[in-house]
Amino acid sequence: MREHGGNLDLAQQRFGGRAEHWIDLSTGINRLPYPVGEVSAHHWQALPSRAEIETLHRAAHHAYRTSAPVVATGGAQAAIQLLPQLAPSGGARILAPTYNEYAGVLSAAGWDVQEVGELDALAGADVAIVVNPNNPDGRCHLPKDLLALLPRVGRLVIDESFADTVPQLSLAPEAARPGLLILRSFGKFYGLAGLRLGFAIGNAADIEKLAAMSGPWPVSGAAISIGCRALRDDAWAETTSARLVRDCGRLDGMAQSQGWRLVGGTPLFRLYETPDALAAQDKLARSQIWSRVFAQRPTWLRLGLPGSEAEWTRLAEVLAR
Repeated sequence: MREHGGNLDLAQQRFGGRAEHWIDLSTGINRLPYPVGEVSAHHWQALPSRAEIETLHRAAHHAYRTSAPVVATGGAQAAIQLLPQLAPSGGARILAPTYNEYAGVLSAAGWDVQEVGELDALAGADVAIVVNPNNPDGRCHLPKDLLALLPRVGRLVIDESFADTVPQLSLAPEAARPGLLILRSFGKFYGLAGLRLGFAIGNAADIEKLAAMSGPWPVSGAAISIGCRALRDDAWAETTSARLVRDCGRLDGMAQSQGWRLVGGTPLFRLYETPDALAAQDKLARSQIWSRVFAQRPTWLRLGLPGSEAEWTRLAEVLAR
């Protein structure tokens, strides 16, 4: 498995403790999740109907402010796995550093993969990948700049897994354009990654191919039930976005007190430059707070935002030692 956050089993192996005692800040998953509520027995017992899946698609249209064709997938990762099959293998360019699954999945499928550092360097690729906002550094690109790139590549894939709090950056409203494909993650902003729900939004031909490859039941009945409710809850989304933005300042202040420099981030995670990221991770882990480090960047430490006040207090106490 490639290096990812959320590897709490590794933390337990090294530092002990039960999973429920850990505060896992190694991901960008909201730690105050959407309230799941009750899920009817029907959604557990019956196969999802076509009508129910289409209802979920309409909820995605509402949340992502688009009328373009949509297909639900088992998280954004499920769509990434299918991406190489949308066209014959060719040249792929990825704006890096970024989420490492794209390079691995495309390379394994026979694509010639290049990682580049600037948006203009993507021009000429058969498929170009941009994560916007980017993971792990939060780098953002304006919609107009991405649309200007669209005629210069075969297919432009924009991963908007962290775009819920910055809807003005989203190209979902433009996703029906030929050659443009948008991927969205449900689990991060709504704090329900275990539900395994995401969406691909694009032109009809691409979405039809992805839907055919995904099969007749791409997501569970529980994901449909909870997803429909959450994606239409505008009040929760607005309140949560505002809280996350406020909490970023709180976390940045704690980091500054340690002498850590903010590299970037989003309202769901922060990336800091530290003297020694492994030492910082160990300090936190001895009090069962897990963070993300990067083998290729030994000074980078990524932290998600704590959720409850008890979590914030515990983090503050550990950093103050």
